[in-house]
This record gives sequence, C-alpha cells and structure tokens, in this order.
Amino acid sequence: MIRISFDRDSAIAVGLMSGTSLDGVDAAVVRIEGGGLSAKAKLLHAYSRPYGDELRERLKDLCVPERSRVDEICGMNALLAEIFAEAAREAVRQAGLSMQDVDFVSSHGQTVWHIPGERDRTGGSDLQSRDPAAVRSTLQIGDLSVLSKRLGVPVVGDFRPGDMAVGGQGAPLAPYGDLILFRDEARGRLLQNIGGIGNCTALPASANPEDVFAFDTGPGNMVIDQAVWLLSGGRMTYDAGGAWGASGTPCESLVDEMLKHPFFRQAPPKSTGREVFGKAYTADFVERARRDFALSDADIVATATAFTARSIAQSYTDFVFPRCRIDEIVVSGGGARNAALMEMLAELLPEQAVCSSNEFGVDDDAKEAVIFALLGNDFLRGVPNHLPSATGASRPTVLGKLALP
Repeated sequence: MIRISFDRDSAIAVGLMSGTSLDGVDAAVVRIEGGGLSAKAKLLHAYSRPYGDELRERLKDLCVPERSRVDEICGMNALLAEIFAEAAREAVRQAGLSMQDVDFVSSHGQTVWHIPGERDRTGGSDLQSRDPAAVRSTLQIGDLSVLSKRLGVPVVGDFRPGDMAVGGQGAPLAPYGDLILFRDEARGRLLQNIGGIGNCTALPASANPEDVFAFDTGPGNMVIDQAVWLLSGGRMTYDAGGAWGASGTPCESLVDEMLKHPFFRQAPPKSTGREVFGKAYTADFVERARRDFALSDADIVATATAFTARSIAQSYTDFVFPRCRIDEIVVSGGGARNAALMEMLAELLPEQAVCSSNEFGVDDDAKEAVIFALLGNDFLRGVPNHLPSATGASRPTVLGKLALP
C-alpha cells in the first residue's frame, strides 16, 4: 500500500478553478500554513486566463448531450489540461516564483455533466440493466496526468466523485474552505458565490463543521450570460458591470413563473448545473420573453438578472433564515462585479449587509481557486476535506486523486 507523506508546516500551492460560467480558468498561488480546519491561507497572486469564443462554445456544446461527441470529450480532457498548465505556470511567474518553488497543484477541473440524484430506479439489483446515463455521477475534465507531467509537480484533483461515492451530491465543496476563511465568532455569514451556478454556504456565528450547511441556489450568471450572447448575436459573452440589465425593466410576472421550477422547491442538500439551466433553458426563456411578454432586449437581460437575484433571496428565505441568524452576505465570483445584480440583492435583503469577498481580503475571482488549494493540501495530509452537512454525504472522507510528475 502506497502512503502519501506530507507533513510540512508550510506549502506553496497553485489552486485552479474552471467553473460553470465557462469564462476561463482562475489560478491562485497560495501559501498554506498547517492543515485541516486550522489551516491558514495567504493569497500570493491571482491570475485568470479567459477562454476564447470558439473554445467557450465548444465547451458549452460538450454540456449538451445532443451536440457532444465522445471523441471531443476525450480530446478536450487533454486540451484543457494543457491550458490549465499554461495558466498555472503564468500565475507562478507573475508571483515572482518558479515551478521549483511550488509543492503541488490542486485542480477542480471543468464539469461537463453532473447527475447528483439517482434518476433510474427501474434496474433493481441488476447493475447491468441500469441506464448509465441516469446513475448518480459527475464528470470533470482536464486530465491530471497531463497537468502533472507538464508542470513537474504533484497534482491533486477530481474531488467530486469521492463525495458522491459516500452518498453526497458531489457539491458544493467550497463550504469546507469557506469555514476556514470566513468563520466569525460573533456574526453569522452567508457566502454566496455567483459563477455560472450560484451556491451559498451558511456559517452561523461561531460555527462548528456540523453547523455549516450549503447548497446551490440555482443559476448565477449562466442564464444572464447566455441571454446576452444570444441577444447580441455572439458579440458579447456577458453583461459587463450589469449595464445592459440596469437599462431595462424586469418582468416580475415572468420571474414568478421561472421560480416555479421544481429545483427551487427542493430542500437542501441540492446541486444543479448546465444540464438543467444551460443553452436549451435560456433559449426557451428568451423566446418566451419575446413571444408572450413582448420584452425588449434590455428588459430580457434585466429579467434574467432579476431571476438570479430573486432565486438567491428566495433560497435564503426558504432554507437559511429559518435555521440561523445571518448578519452579512459575502458575494464572490463574477456576479460580484455585476452592479445591477448586487443592487437587486441589497434591495431584496435589507436586513443583511451585502458586500463582496474583496472586503475581507479574498479576491472575488480567486476565492474558489484558493479553496481548492486548501482541499488539495488536506488530501495530501490524509485529512477529510469536505463537509457532509453541506453535501449530504454519509460520512467524512478524503476527496481527490493524485497524479505524479
């Protein structure tokens, strides 16, 4: 049996995060002191490498079964690893370091499909008769071996399957890092990441691991970004600063109908992704907004923005506020830069202070990359690196896989 020995007091790691927004890969160079929930992380440098339009659209198509091909998924698994390696190498260079200074890299990978709940119960005990497309599973690409060989350092990744193997949803995993970075003795905090999908972590004041709960709130930027891409004829990939949405008027009756989607009634733990709220969902939304509500393009973007804001606020009202007091909403991810979205959240949540993670010294874009560096650090130490209270797993376990150079 091979055992990993990693007992250094301090390590330099690179965390890599490519999320459901498909806008690019974030790389965080982090110095980590210690391990487990007492670890301390200091961000040395953050770097983002955006995806080009052609690559982004190819990735979107990989997330649509009718458009994806097995040869493209296979090739993209290797190609993304090459891109991740370039991003990690550039982040390290800009930090004034070399790869020889780096102890390990930890990569989330790129999710192309996620099935958090069993959808086929017809196969019984005969495993071979079950529909594999409906079995609880998740797939992140960006091959760890390619990444490790290119960078010449150990690479940890593929965290989500381990959680699902012990009954969890495989998401969200960020709450483990949120507890390390944002726990406060006196103030209850909600950490809201708004990437392609929105996810929140509830940290009651002086929270212990078993007190933390988390779940996906629904679409973050995903519907907004895809609507902007459709309405602009592909000239724009997102609503910069929320300016287009701010120029329109949301159709609240349409938002009311959108919030009737079964996902929003489902109790946590729960997770979702592009397979539910991706291209097809947004195309239907845009068509209906024009046909049935005669909305202008600006009003459609405003409505998509309001949908995200209200789905987040409704999730809090339904599932968070009845359980604990929350004083602050700390927003990270690309949504933190959407002024219209942040203003809507502040109006919907008047009893809480709404701010960005930047105000706590954690870069909005780099927060999740920092967290995956922490997950990789604890994998190497053999320490369970998730919160079953957040994912629904039956027990704590060590998530991740290792590739050596």
